[in-house]
Amino acid sequence: MLLALFPYAATTSHVTVRVSVQFLAEQSEPERGRWFWAYHIRIENGQEAPVQLLTRRWNITDGRGSVHTVEGEGVVGEQPVVQPGASYDYVSGCPLATPTGVMEGSFQMVGSDGNLFDVAVPRFGLTAPAVSG
Repeated sequence: MLLALFPYAATTSHVTVRVSVQFLAEQSEPERGRWFWAYHIRIENGQEAPVQLLTRRWNITDGRGSVHTVEGEGVVGEQPVVQPGASYDYVSGCPLATPTGVMEGSFQMVGSDGNLFDVAVPRFGLTAPAVSG
């Protein structure tokens, strides 16, 4: 069931990041060179202690091969603490100037021992459906 909901997943240090993505036609303006996707991230803590997400880093590649890197604190304005066996979900969006692209990245986390570690976000595709006319 999770595979259908979240077709992309990566596990690092017993923390799993799952991703689903959806093209948002109603927010896209292809005639103006603007396509928009929403992505849903689920972070699952398989460790035996809480972890906290501190920062994010995204590499967003458009259909022309141009790479845009986004870095910052937290996600959607939060630096969530994920308890052992629990998960944290959020939804955000990505605009592109092409109808296709890919995203991948990482989250910097801190464990209860104070050690920092990076958790991979799996590479996922951004593909607008073909428009027939």
